[in-house]
Amino acid sequence: MRRPAREREGDTWRPTRLRRSRTRSTHVSPKRRPEARSSSSTAPPVRARPASPALLDRLEGTWFHMPVDAFHALRGGRQIPDSELQDEIDRTAKGFHRAVAGMAAGGNNLVVDYPLSRRWRLLDLLDLLVPEDTVLVAVRCPLPELNRREADRGDRSPGLAALQYAQVHAHGPHDIDVDTSVLTPSECARRIHDFLPRRPRPTAFETLRRTLPRGY
Repeated sequence: MRRPAREREGDTWRPTRLRRSRTRSTHVSPKRRPEARSSSSTAPPVRARPASPALLDRLEGTWFHMPVDAFHALRGGRQIPDSELQDEIDRTAKGFHRAVAGMAAGGNNLVVDYPLSRRWRLLDLLDLLVPEDTVLVAVRCPLPELNRREADRGDRSPGLAALQYAQVHAHGPHDIDVDTSVLTPSECARRIHDFLPRRPRPTAFETLRRTLPRGY
């Protein structure tokens, strides 16, 4: 039996299979890091190539795909009690942020899937990443379709998509939006790829760093 959804990331009760892009953060290169954010289950559970791998296929050079689910899947040991779960998730998120920043600082090109479902996560990333080199991508989908995909997928706590729905896009501007209810993963990837060479300044991260009130 899956546990009810809480304000937490993904289904931490078992490793999540990396079979789709969940629009989280998509950093593209140390000079272009698209940061994508969406609620859980935004990407369709289909056998077609997910958006992030499809994007990697289009980008020039070499790229690392860094989904936060991969970090959660590395966790071993005992099952985490409810009373400790949020602290565990937050520590993992902080480590993930610093791994992303470290890879980018090393000159690597990155596509990062990550939901900004808590305000402190965005604030932390604003402090760690180079704002002019970060592209924030909003991956959207209507809530009824999200709920249907969540039920079909079966690897999410029931209600998690609805819980995250308003949170992940509440912080302010994005550089580009894609809607997975009307676009295929390949079409989403093409739009992001075509946007990168002509992206305007300031970037969303530059604007958010200047205007977003600090503090959690």
